[in-house]
This record gives sequence, structure tokens and C-alpha cells, in this order.
Amino acid sequence: MIGEDGAKRTVAGAVVKVLVHRRSERGMRLLEFASRCVQPGEVHELVATDHTETAAGARIDRVAFLGFAEIACAGVLDRGDELLVNGRVVGTVLGFDGCHSPNHYNILVHSPRPLTGAELGLAPEDRVEFAPAPPHARDADSAPAQALRHQGGPG
Repeated sequence: MIGEDGAKRTVAGAVVKVLVHRRSERGMRLLEFASRCVQPGEVHELVATDHTETAAGARIDRVAFLGFAEIACAGVLDRGDELLVNGRVVGTVLGFDGCHSPNHYNILVHSPRPLTGAELGLAPEDRVEFAPAPPHARDADSAPAQALRHQGGPG
């Protein structure tokens, strides 16, 4: 188990804009933070990637843009949280890119096969949830935990 993490609420929201494009050389850079606080009314961009590196500054090139989501309730997003849309798991939070901050964060979501919002059939007002990782994913010996581990981060 990750020693410093306790129970937390699921952070809910809604899709406000669906995105339809992808890039193979986007050049996003992971922030050094494994978590970010979000407030009601904030809008953040959801970006899928098959990258697994979580070290600060890691370059993220292969991306599929999912869309923008409005946060409905304050909370904490952590690396490893599951992103669900209408109850369906889309992927796990890999980290955050701040190239558009303070306007919004890019929330990078690991998915073995990144799809765009259009390819996933997303629509405005679809329910978005960032749910705490299931217990097996927080286990330090699990494959998801190993894939998300790096020096100075969770695990």
C-alpha cells in the first residue's frame, strides 16, 4: 500500500467539449506533482496516451485528445486514479502537464490504446469521474503500481 494515501472522494464532472484529434509529436512535459487539487467549475483537458513514464519532465508525444471536462466537486486527483466516463473505465491518471496553466491543466490518462473523444463516442454532458484506484492497483507489487512508480512518486 502507498503509506501516505488515505481514503478520498470520487471527483465528478461532465464533458463540456469533445475533441477529435491526435498527435504523435505533441511534446507535453509531465509536472513533478503526482496529485493536483481541483475546484468546482474548473475546466481541464483530458488527454489519452500510451506512455508510461512518470518522471518529472518526461516527454509525452503520442496523444489522443478526449475533450474538456468541468469539475463538479472539489477534490484531489492522484496519479493512478481511474478515469471513468458514464461508468466505463477509459484509463488511469498518468500525470499532469501545465503548458496551458493557469487556464487549465492537461490531465494525462494512460490507456494501452489511446482513442480520441470522438472515437470513444463521448458527448457533451457525459458524466466524468476520477475514482480512487482500486485496492489491487495501489498494491506496491501490482503491475499498475509498478508501471506508475518512479523516484519520489507514489509507491
